[in-house]
Amino acid sequence: MGSSARPESNVAMATLLALLLAAAPASSLVVTLNAESLGHRYDGHGALSAGASSRLLRDYPAQQQNEILDLLFKPNYGMSLHMLKVEIGGDTQSTDGTEPSHARSRAEMAACNMGRGYETWLIREAKKRNPDILISALA
Repeated sequence: MGSSARPESNVAMATLLALLLAAAPASSLVVTLNAESLGHRYDGHGALSAGASSRLLRDYPAQQQNEILDLLFKPNYGMSLHMLKVEIGGDTQSTDGTEPSHARSRAEMAACNMGRGYETWLIREAKKRNPDILISALA
């Protein structure tokens, strides 16, 4: 995103900043961002949904589900995430949960069912609240 640093280090820096902000009392921490600095550029903060970490969100009652999604993705409200990284499912138990694959055979590749699983649902919900959110994926 315009930075010469590796994307992993940008995500790590954003995660560290988020943890520091969450852990410190609001009055004891001052963070100064200087766009003219030669250091790492702050590209925003985000979250990772992988290993079935967000699967249970779909089971919440609609009101609580919407409140949580608003807190995560709505601009200028709650976490106001700028980025969401999701796992591309492969129909296998690779970590904590199994995410369905978008295609299970060559024949299914033509139809490419992107509606399977919960990650595409989460992307739609994030985009509904923040059309400018950056989406990336890992396999």
